[in-house]
Amino acid sequence: MSAAAQIPLMPADRWLLRVSLWIPLGALLLFFALPMLYIGARSFMIDGGGVGLGNYLALLDTPGVWRATLNSLWLGLATTVVTLVLAFFLAYGLERTCMAGKRFVGLCLSLPMLAPSLVLGLGLIFILGRNGIVGKVLDIRPEMYGFWGLLIADVLYALPQAVMILRVALSQADARQYEAAEVLGASPWRQFMDLTLPGLRYGLLSAGLVVFTITITDFGNAVVIGGDYSVLATEIYNQVSGQMRFGMGAVVGLLLLLPAALSVWIERVAARRQAGIGAESASPPQPVRAPARDAAYTVIGIGIAASIFFVVATVVVAGFIRLWPYRLDFTLKHYDITVSGGYDSLWTSLAVSLLAAAVGAALLFLLSFSVRRLGGWSARLVTLLAALPVGVPGLVLGLGYVFAFNAPDMPWTVFYGTVWLLAMCNFYHYHTQGYVTMMTGLRNVPSALEDAVGVLGGGTVRLLRDVYLPAARNTLWTVAAFLFMRSMVTLSAVIFLITPTLSLSAVTVMRLDEAGFTSQAAAFSSLIMLVVGTVSLGLHLANRRASGH
Repeated sequence: MSAAAQIPLMPADRWLLRVSLWIPLGALLLFFALPMLYIGARSFMIDGGGVGLGNYLALLDTPGVWRATLNSLWLGLATTVVTLVLAFFLAYGLERTCMAGKRFVGLCLSLPMLAPSLVLGLGLIFILGRNGIVGKVLDIRPEMYGFWGLLIADVLYALPQAVMILRVALSQADARQYEAAEVLGASPWRQFMDLTLPGLRYGLLSAGLVVFTITITDFGNAVVIGGDYSVLATEIYNQVSGQMRFGMGAVVGLLLLLPAALSVWIERVAARRQAGIGAESASPPQPVRAPARDAAYTVIGIGIAASIFFVVATVVVAGFIRLWPYRLDFTLKHYDITVSGGYDSLWTSLAVSLLAAAVGAALLFLLSFSVRRLGGWSARLVTLLAALPVGVPGLVLGLGYVFAFNAPDMPWTVFYGTVWLLAMCNFYHYHTQGYVTMMTGLRNVPSALEDAVGVLGGGTVRLLRDVYLPAARNTLWTVAAFLFMRSMVTLSAVIFLITPTLSLSAVTVMRLDEAGFTSQAAAFSSLIMLVVGTVSLGLHLANRRASGH
């Protein structure tokens, strides 16, 4: 703890510090803890009336749920294995080789982050579906619906996040170890086996668990290209929206929560064990040119990246094609969207996402500031609570919002059916990632400046205004951009919260596809990507301007 933190605070400063903690902590309890309590309570409430274990007993006689569970686990494992192989290849090529086309690969890896997950499923249908372009060219009718279509779509969706984690792990290596190994006569292969792989074990574990969690909780790809291959995410949706069995939906939600929470717990344990490995002064080894190796990584790396680009680009192109793939002439008619509320949902999503970004970044800043200033057991307790949302799938969180904020005679029902509730649901769906990023940024605040403010008699207001806000400016912009992007494209967390008069853009894409307006769904998806890319670029430029770059 810094010297400034040990200086007795004036009463006004103590109250301001407490308010800085109570506001975000109260919001966390209201918009996360409360819905999760309702999920647990609702699982014991029998839909026909009464309280007991009836829903859990009924689960034993519901073979569809167990089939969906096994399907989800098998799909999650298969996707994790394939994604890790591809992600390791790409991450190693980007960090440790002189492969060409690194910028192109990085650009392609960012594309899935700009669109709802179901866009990848749409793209695969346009390419490999029964009426896809490949089937037309080869005069065949390939079958992409089901396990294989889901596998490919989920791999493409999870690959960018896995690559990001492995690149960070590779960048934490120490070049001095490789120099010492080379002096001792170790071959490149021996260095790879004895240094690179052991140093990546926690990164591989973390990436694998992230991919597994993303896969078993994803709803977008499952609803578009899953076909008859049921998974837990679609099973929850069917139980609640299809059969109106809310108690059973809560039980299935808890079932989906278990593997996701277990994965998060394992990842946290691995992260703690990894903490402290390597010296602070370590710098990663610089890639050395090896023509044959670099050429191989270039061909395969660009091939993988081009596959992502081709799938996303196909969705964009299909929005301008009159009748895919039979009449390929240009048209704008698919952008004349009048069903499913037209473009109202796009502007609602924009408002919801901007609100989630602004309010979320402010709450995370106050929470991180308070935790850093308080320290001790209270800070550890708050950090634990702030980390819990990452283990809750979006569908489960959204279902908890229905139970909690649609409860009669409760004061918080005033939020139900409002833009504010949608924004808070999206924010707390990604709360943990934003909190970790914010805490990482605040660790860069120089303790000497804190001490100087304290010694000179400056209070909490001066500390916030003159030290923390300037130092955390870049982090605030980064967190805001992240929350905006995820809020614009998320589907699972809000699917239960939309109303006939208040819908979101990702839900509109799903509705258009369900109604058979696939080309209009592609056109709407293209507009979502355009909006997300434009606003994200604007936030980036505003951040650079504010930083004086």
